[in-house]
Amino acid sequence: MDKKGFLKHLVFLMFFIFIADLLARNFYWYSLIWYFDMIMHFLSGLWVGLFFFYVLSVKSPLAPSFKSFLKIILLVLIIGISYEIFEFIMNVISVTPFDPVDTTSDLFFDMLGAAVSIFYFMKVVRLKK
Repeated sequence: MDKKGFLKHLVFLMFFIFIADLLARNFYWYSLIWYFDMIMHFLSGLWVGLFFFYVLSVKSPLAPSFKSFLKIILLVLIIGISYEIFEFIMNVISVTPFDPVDTTSDLFFDMLGAAVSIFYFMKVVRLKK
């Protein structure tokens, strides 16, 4: 796949996640559909992983290697932990109790999305200039 096509997929997925989140907040899907949060974290982990594959391959095609995959995993983990810290701060402000099971689940699905982005990169993308 060429970089323009890949970028179009990235932008489409970004808008899909944005619209799904907007609808979920308006229609209370996060409360009504118990697994909706898991889907959103999976999609977000997938998007962040693919985004960093794109960014890291701007200068030259990114070769599939353990080092590049580890970078992607760590970058997605950093973003996921940053979001969980933000969520924790919002819970403190709104006096909502901390839920370690939810945090663990969120990070797990972020990492699952990152793993799928690696698989997708290996099997489908292999970006070229």
